[in-house]
Amino acid sequence: MHTVDDVRTLMDHWFPPQLAESWDAPGLVCGDPADEVHRVATALEATDEVVAAAIDSGAQMLLVHHPLLMRGVTTVSADTPKGRLVHRLIRAGVALMAAHTNADAAVGGVNDVLARLLEVRVDGPLHPADHPVDDEWAGPVHMQGIGRVGTLPEPMTLAQFTEHVAERLPRTVWGVRAAGHPEQVVRTVAMCSGAGDSLLAAARHSGADVYLTGDLRHHPADEHLRHGGPALVDVAHWASESPWCADLARRLEQEGYETTVLSIRTDPWTVGVRPPEQG
Repeated sequence: MHTVDDVRTLMDHWFPPQLAESWDAPGLVCGDPADEVHRVATALEATDEVVAAAIDSGAQMLLVHHPLLMRGVTTVSADTPKGRLVHRLIRAGVALMAAHTNADAAVGGVNDVLARLLEVRVDGPLHPADHPVDDEWAGPVHMQGIGRVGTLPEPMTLAQFTEHVAERLPRTVWGVRAAGHPEQVVRTVAMCSGAGDSLLAAARHSGADVYLTGDLRHHPADEHLRHGGPALVDVAHWASESPWCADLARRLEQEGYETTVLSIRTDPWTVGVRPPEQG
């Protein structure tokens, strides 16, 4: 018999809470640790549609990347958007747990899944963990940290690498865009899943030819390039992180759990328009 606490223990081994950023709030959000768990659903975040699908799947636990409750939470009243989800989950007997920046930093976590998807051989973290965890479950200490730096099997131009990324990641209306000379040769890749403009300085010091991340803004990107930083590839936040959900389900199945990967797109961007080329 598996319990909610068994899943929590397994998740904390794979993605140690000590690796989370100080502002983060990973962990068990709701659910009785003693409750039985036969089926686990995975998704990037808990939305109304995701919660409904998790309940319909027969799961007793929903594992997500983005924490439902973060800063300044003072109520989970059922007449608030997030409180409504907490009440619905509890009534259905579904526990909710998040692994966020701890899953970004851990070996085998979100960034390593992204690297494998893009065929980047990882050499180390982009920003090493401040408090690495000495635990055989957590992987090599020297590989823990936010982001990854690695090499491609064969050099590509920036234009080719951008096409490669677009082909490998889930499609979104955001698409994939790059900043830099299209013919620049790319051998070494720095990356950070999700929103990574806080690590632009680390990318400049990494020696990488390109930095791939999401949610890049005009001014930070412009300043980065003015300071001689690597070329930039900007992808949708959701696209860079969602492949982790299937990988997490795979790992859970190896531990004897039934799983459901909720393929619901929670990317908030739903419409994209590209003007026709001017003649």
